[in-house]
Amino acid sequence: MKAILCKTWGLPDTLVVEELPDVVPGPGQVAIDVQAAGVNFPDVLIIQNKYQFKPELPFTPGSELAGVIRAVGDGVTNVKVGDKVLAFVSQGAFAQQIAVPAQLVMPMPPGLDFDTAAAVTLTYGTSHHAVVDRAQLKAGETMLVLGAAGGVGLAAIEIGKALGARVIAAASTDEKLAVCKDHGADATINYSTQDLREAIKAATDGKGPDVIYDPVGGIYAEPAFRSIGWRGRYLVVGFANGEIPKLPLNLSLLKGASIVGVFWGEFARREPKANLAAMRELMTWMAEGKIRPHISGRYALADTAQALNDMAARKVTGKVVIQPQR
Repeated sequence: MKAILCKTWGLPDTLVVEELPDVVPGPGQVAIDVQAAGVNFPDVLIIQNKYQFKPELPFTPGSELAGVIRAVGDGVTNVKVGDKVLAFVSQGAFAQQIAVPAQLVMPMPPGLDFDTAAAVTLTYGTSHHAVVDRAQLKAGETMLVLGAAGGVGLAAIEIGKALGARVIAAASTDEKLAVCKDHGADATINYSTQDLREAIKAATDGKGPDVIYDPVGGIYAEPAFRSIGWRGRYLVVGFANGEIPKLPLNLSLLKGASIVGVFWGEFARREPKANLAAMRELMTWMAEGKIRPHISGRYALADTAQALNDMAARKVTGKVVIQPQR
């Protein structure tokens, strides 16, 4: 089987495709033929040794996948050969096969295709944890989403709308904002052409948003936080801009506002039952048509570096997936 290998820390073009032995599941594991693997911004950072998760070299990147079980190890009773499943793993998804602990796999909902299944776990898991758990967004409240056309951003928009909130999407181009509108955004802000603070003020009648979802960081963090409403919740989701902002803490005092950290991977590890409940709610919403992952690109395994380069260059809207069997 073929797999992507990161043998040295560096940019995506340093990745290589190699032929490896077929995987054999150990006790409590399942082997999966990977049909689709979701690409996420952390993948770009992990291969450069710039992320909090630091695997040992060499390794195969990729953390979410959908596929078909090809073999089961001793003691596995929850799934069987031929089952269609999805999984979130620490590494190894950018490959034709992978072996994972059986407790990490979930049955794919009926009618769901592999590409969509591979695009759900991290982005929607992150945004559900952020919006529902950490921010406790309520119907009738207003949420501002920065970097709204990315995978977690679009997921946040849809989750906000599923909860009955008003959602304002902010992104860098009108084309990206059109995608946001298509996924339910009530209002939009182009922060490349508009003054962010003035646009937020206009969009909220001067009250400011109740929740700000920020996966971007950088130069937009402070003006957004200065615009937050009373008792607002500012969600620190990530730093796609590359710059970790330094917020004046007096702003939190003046607005009675909270700065709330969001680390879905650690939440899933520490609180697996709560995470499973969240995933079940997401699958219910998907079946009801309330959420629908936007997949803007599909790449063969050999084109994994290009997929990561497009992600790094912020050319991606929603999600892109690797199709390892191509």
